[in-house]
Amino acid sequence: MKKPKVNVSSLVNCAVFFAILITLPVVTALLPKKERSETENKPLQQMPEISVKTVFNRKYMNDLETYVSDHFAGRLGWIKSKTILETSLGKRERNGIYILKNRLVEQIPEPDYESIDKSVAAVNKFAEKNDVPVFFMIVPTSAEIYSDELPKNAPNPNQRDVINYVYRSFEKGVTTLDVYPIMETNRFQYIYYRTDHHWTTYGAYLAYAAAGKKMGYTPLPVDRYDIEHASDEFQGTFYSKALYDDIEKDTLDIWHPTEGEAAHQVSITLQYGEEPKVYDSMYFREYLSVKDKYAAFLGTNAPIVTIKTENEGGKLLIFKDSYAHCYAPFLTEHYSEITLVDMRYIALSYKQLFDPEEYDQVLFLYNASSFMGDTDLRKLAYD
Repeated sequence: MKKPKVNVSSLVNCAVFFAILITLPVVTALLPKKERSETENKPLQQMPEISVKTVFNRKYMNDLETYVSDHFAGRLGWIKSKTILETSLGKRERNGIYILKNRLVEQIPEPDYESIDKSVAAVNKFAEKNDVPVFFMIVPTSAEIYSDELPKNAPNPNQRDVINYVYRSFEKGVTTLDVYPIMETNRFQYIYYRTDHHWTTYGAYLAYAAAGKKMGYTPLPVDRYDIEHASDEFQGTFYSKALYDDIEKDTLDIWHPTEGEAAHQVSITLQYGEEPKVYDSMYFREYLSVKDKYAAFLGTNAPIVTIKTENEGGKLLIFKDSYAHCYAPFLTEHYSEITLVDMRYIALSYKQLFDPEEYDQVLFLYNASSFMGDTDLRKLAYD
């Protein structure tokens, strides 16, 4: 009787498959567990505690599933391989990020005009109650400036329309600073990071220069700065979501006045009732060696940051999102003191923290995406 022919190739494939099937869970169990993924810029699920309640409401099983997924051996490699496969098949979106030819761009939800109206009303009330000049700047994001590069029929609200709507809704006490034209005109310049949601230092400079006439200062020309390329290894928030490696890493620049920077004292209030921490520089260079390199500008988000300069000028109060972090250093040439307030971290009435009338000007600075989703500016209406 003839013996059946053994297919060696099939046996090897089966052996490899079962080896992987057994090895990966074992390796996953033995590997040390991290609390945070720096690459994805997010906390990782820790081993959940089991109890009768969490078993019955399925929280334990859901958290356990997330725990295994977050700590699976070679997880980032598997995710990147999946992204490469999907993009090769024509898919250009991952985790709310559009993958374009030369950049990553966020998918922005449609604006909630009822919510926007509440923010506008609070700013109008703030301007009415405080005898101080108020300025408002909404910066279009890269999703707007490069909207013509998005996939066909990709949802993308028209930020120009939203900005115009907001600016028309402000009353006489609020002066608008329209930087849309200068950003649109310079769209082929390096004004937005390719892998992050922020504008670059050059983008911030363009807005600073455009706002000078209305705010009453003369901006320093470009040739009055020495530009330091502080890092060319920046991969920001968009990269963390998409994990797509074929987009060129970003360069993070710090602009120094050629005539020398005046000394600056930066105080950061992290918690109410605590003394602020004081630093002797606006630039936190320790962040240049970690994932969140943009934090080199004024550090990570904090409720209140105050910059005291040795330059002459008045006092400026800024209500802001993180776009202001690389913008504020330009203003230190024209103000003796700048206070930046992040309303996301303010639970009290602003009147308990500072008096706006002690300042010479107030500036609101937000990017269009964060402003459209903001629910914190309405706190300004609280007495």
